[in-house]
Amino acid sequence: MTLLQILISTGIVIGFSYLIPNPDTETILFLATGAPTIVLIIAGMVILPQQIGTAKTDGYMEYMRTWPVSRSVILGADTTIWLLITLPGIIVSSIVAQLMFTPGYDISWTVVPALLMIALTSIGVGYGFSYLLSPTASMGISQIVVFGALMFSPVNFPMERLPNWLQSLHEVLPIYSMAEVMRASLAASTFDATMGNYINLIVWCILGFGGAIFILNRK
Repeated sequence: MTLLQILISTGIVIGFSYLIPNPDTETILFLATGAPTIVLIIAGMVILPQQIGTAKTDGYMEYMRTWPVSRSVILGADTTIWLLITLPGIIVSSIVAQLMFTPGYDISWTVVPALLMIALTSIGVGYGFSYLLSPTASMGISQIVVFGALMFSPVNFPMERLPNWLQSLHEVLPIYSMAEVMRASLAASTFDATMGNYINLIVWCILGFGGAIFILNRK
């Protein structure tokens, strides 16, 4: 799993640069700061829901509910493991980007809380819809998320390139805020994040984890 995360993150930084002839500094910086966000999105909202869907189908979730352990403790332990899985991919992609392109990182002290906030939001949302929906539906949504995050989300390019209706949608959904917060922490002298971006992530994180715990306790 960790190797997969490393391959995805370095693939975004290197592979996407081939799509753009003679990419300028801004483009490289978007790719370099977008790769960690994509890693966290794929781990929390794509791979995790697929694993939960498989666990539901195999009956593992019903077995887990028999454990004499608080549901929040189970989710906390699982979340910690997912956080650890994503870290190598983020670190390797950042080092590769620096060595190949020197994109202009200006790492802020906010990088650690930003990474945790984005990771928790992604994992929380992944938990939320995978526990709420059937395995088939959650796997379908996870495929839409990965497709949308890579092609139609302002993670690796500026928001202004999207049509107005899609910009409005991203103002509500968490992916744009994830990208803004990550960019502001890795290239603080070039990008900044608004208070609205942080509030957006907090709301989605609470909704995701709160919904997952509620559903686990209800059944």
